[in-house]
Formats: sequence, structure tokens, C-alpha cells
Amino acid sequence: MTLLPVDEALSRILARVPAPVRETVALEDAAGRILAEPLLARHNQPPFDASAMDGYAVRASDVVPGRALKLVGTAQAGQRFVGLMGPGQCVRVFTGAPLPIGADAVIMQEEADANGNAIAFAETPSEGLNIRPAGNDFHRGQALLAPGTRLTPFGLAMAAAANQPRVTVTRGPRIAMLATGDELVAPGTSLGPDQIVASNSFGLGAMFAPYASRVTDLGIAPDKPQEIEARLLKAFDAGVDVVVTTGGASVGERDFMREVLIDLGVSLDFWRIAMRPGKPLMFGTRGKTLVFGLPGNPVSSMVTATVLLKPALRQLLGASDVLGPRLHLPLASDLAANSARRHFMRGTLVSTPTGSAVEPIAQTDSAHTSSLAKADLLIVQPENDPGRSAGSLIEVIPLDAW
Repeated sequence: MTLLPVDEALSRILARVPAPVRETVALEDAAGRILAEPLLARHNQPPFDASAMDGYAVRASDVVPGRALKLVGTAQAGQRFVGLMGPGQCVRVFTGAPLPIGADAVIMQEEADANGNAIAFAETPSEGLNIRPAGNDFHRGQALLAPGTRLTPFGLAMAAAANQPRVTVTRGPRIAMLATGDELVAPGTSLGPDQIVASNSFGLGAMFAPYASRVTDLGIAPDKPQEIEARLLKAFDAGVDVVVTTGGASVGERDFMREVLIDLGVSLDFWRIAMRPGKPLMFGTRGKTLVFGLPGNPVSSMVTATVLLKPALRQLLGASDVLGPRLHLPLASDLAANSARRHFMRGTLVSTPTGSAVEPIAQTDSAHTSSLAKADLLIVQPENDPGRSAGSLIEVIPLDAW
């Protein structure tokens, strides 16, 4: 069977992702959510000309070095100076205070010589000095963030400053996971002679959590078609948006996942792809539910989820950057030639005298979890790549990115 190229597999997946679902939430519940509508400013910021310093508001043309101005009042944040500041006068101002009417500059307090109500200055200021003009940050009706933007702490602070108590965002998908295999047992179990500890759902659940409204672990199913079918049917009946299975996706006599999914009405789009690790990967749909059958080997499972499943989740959320961050960094050491399958190789980020570089991790076993845990990124080595020398730029996928 011909293996499907990685780019074509990703295109097929994204083509079958349903449109995002919108909902409106309170700003305090919007951290990490994706905007479904533009974030608009409801007022000018600042709403008035404001002082950027603690000091004295003056009319610039009145200031002559050594000649004192008369102090006639005070303006502070939340309490403006009432009235008009006349010629030859100044007003004590504090940071954030509205600029008094008649003033056009603020001189910081360290540059003033105060003698009672007589305030002198060493230099004549320029008009606009230390003033934040009204609307300098943003103005009423301005689109501050575009749809598809993820709300970071900084974006949330700006939304609050824009006087938006609620935002319209996309709803996170409901994800169900199922691990399969007669050999698998839960962590903390005393191992029998033929058993291994199940780890995939713990890594995948943590990976999916930032994207999902709910992640449900369906546990471990033995290699029995009826058991697998019963558990998956619960997920489908619950109306989840994404079903992710691990194990049973290859061609062995105990690999039942493909036939079970077909029996449950899943329309499989493809089965095997030209990547390593992770060749035996299935993708299909059942109604609007996306179904991913990932390999059972832990590294294969996590890598395929990073490369193919995370972009689908970003698209489900309406994110503007579906692929996520892709960087090009120099290699810290040589990279051997690659085969006909695209290689997503583990690597670490290292510091060099000229900046950052990526050090390939030689371990390529698809069940070697400790090397993946040490990795900072995946090196994307193209199909049939002849090899690269140290210093060559190569594409990488950061593993800690959203």
C-alpha cells in the first residue's frame, strides 16, 4: 500500500474539520480562548490628555529658565484640576491625572525648584512633553484584536482597558480518548511478566487540555472488538467532537481498530502515512466527529498528535495560525541522511556563541519516552534528505508551544 505524504494527510484532515462553534463568556473566563469576533474598543484610551509623570503642568511658552510660575492647584488621578490654568501659572500633577485646561506640557518634579507657591524650572519644555494624548493607546470603535487571536494575559488586560466585560470566542472541542491493548495496565499497578504501563492518555490528555472544553479518558480496552466498540459507542452517543484512540492501528492479527471503526460507521479517509515515527495512523469522520486512530507506541502517538492532530484542534477553534509556530534554526551537529518518510526527529535547544541551535537526539526508537521527555522540539527532516552539516538551517516544531 502506498503511504500518504504528510502534507496531503494534513490537508485531508483540515478539509473535514467543522466550522467553529461560538459562545460569549465573561472576560475572567476567557484566558486562552480564541476570539470569534473582533475585539472593539468602547472608548478612547486614555479618555483625556493625561500626565505621564509626577510633576508640574505648564504652558510651554510661559517657562523661562529661572523665572518662577505661580502654583495654583493640584491634579491627580481620579480628581482633575477644576478651572482654567492662566498665563504665568502652573499646576501640580501626578501620573495619570487629566491635563489641566490651558496646559500643554508637563515638567517632571525632579527638574523643578519649588519655593512655596513659586515654581521655577531650568529649561523650557517642548509642547506635548510628558503628555499622553487622548486616544493615544486606542480610540473608540478601533478593532484591537482580530478574530482567530488567542487571548493571552496581555490581550486580556487590553480587553479590560477597552471596557469589554464579555467577549465572543469559540467553544473548545469535547475530546474522548481510548487506549487499547491486552498488555496495558494503569500506572501504580504491580506489573505481570507480560505487562507494560499505559502512558499515552496521560501525555495526550495534557496536550489536548489547552484546546478542549472537556477531555474524557475512556480508560484501557483489551484487544477485543466488542469491548473497543462498546467504549467508543459511548463517546459517539455523548456527542463528542473528537475521538482519539491509541493502539491497534497497525496490521497485526490483534490490531482491530480499523475494522471496529468501520463497523461503527466511521468513514475512514486514510490509514497509513509517510512519516516516522507514526506510519500506522488512521483518520476519518462519523458525522461531525473527527476520529483519529493513533499508533500505540508512546513516541509515535505523541509525535503524530503534535504534527497532525493539534492543527485540527486549532482549526476547530478558529485560530488564525493553524500550523502553530515553525522555526528555522541552525544545527548544532551533523544530521544523517533520511529515508523516503519525513522524519520528525527529537532535538534539544542549545546555546552557542552566536545564538541558539538545535542538537539532534540520536535515539529514534518509537517507544523511547525518556528521549522525548528531554526534547524541546521536533526537527522536520524532509523525505530523502541527503543529510545536513552542522550550521545548516532546518525547520523545527517547538514542543512547548500552544
